[in-house]
Amino acid sequence: MAWLLVIVAGVLETGFAVCLKLSHGFTRLWPTVAFCAFALGSFGLLTMSLKKLDVGPAYAVWTGIGAAGTAIYGMIFLGDLVSTLKIVSISLVIIGVIGLQLSGSAH
Repeated sequence: MAWLLVIVAGVLETGFAVCLKLSHGFTRLWPTVAFCAFALGSFGLLTMSLKKLDVGPAYAVWTGIGAAGTAIYGMIFLGDLVSTLKIVSISLVIIGVIGLQLSGSAH
């Protein structure tokens, strides 16, 4: 259950990173409100998961999901540059996230 919280928190991290860009420096109301909601949800779920998980693997999985998700979203929906190196690098992040999740131990 704790790992599921980390995964959902990582997806919410993608949401707050995208909304941060869309807020244009917190000058647009609804993207700013969405950023706050995603950020609170993400940090809240990560905090709950850390009651049961080691901080290193949990944090790495959280940031990995957020980074990969944000990069993928940017390439698909925001016109970010798509390159072979970027796709390979995102794949390596995902592989690392899976490895860290499998190596994480519960207290």
